[in-house]
Amino acid sequence: MMNQEDLDRVLRTFNPNPPAELPCVQKLQREAGFCLPDSYVRFLLHADGGEGFVGDAYVILERAGELVEWNMALEVGDYSPGLFVFGSNGGGEAFGFDTRDSCVSIVCVPFIAFEWEYALPMGACFWEFLLALEDGGPFYHSRSDPMVT
Repeated sequence: MMNQEDLDRVLRTFNPNPPAELPCVQKLQREAGFCLPDSYVRFLLHADGGEGFVGDAYVILERAGELVEWNMALEVGDYSPGLFVFGSNGGGEAFGFDTRDSCVSIVCVPFIAFEWEYALPMGACFWEFLLALEDGGPFYHSRSDPMVT
């Protein structure tokens, strides 16, 4: 589990939204159709999404109250049953929960495909996801990399 000092370090260049209210998180829990990971619930009660850098990775995390509608609009369930998207990198990849197993994990999947064969593991819990982003994730490049513009 990540302590407050570690969370602050990982999110130092991330711009969080104000905390989600507990009734909003409880509503998301009911409507999402699966048990949200405890680490994600704790994050929402700290910051209801936001955007910015986690390490060298740019991240947009959607607000709890918008997630169910957003997943329906993206037709995520039609293309990747068991995927519940909660954010993106602001480009071509979505971040979501893999709910196909009782042990919910986090994956990164291309928006263009939304197919499980392209999903990359990003952690067994939300803290591992944040640490994976901080460490460069499966494919992120440094902002100082001359090949990245």
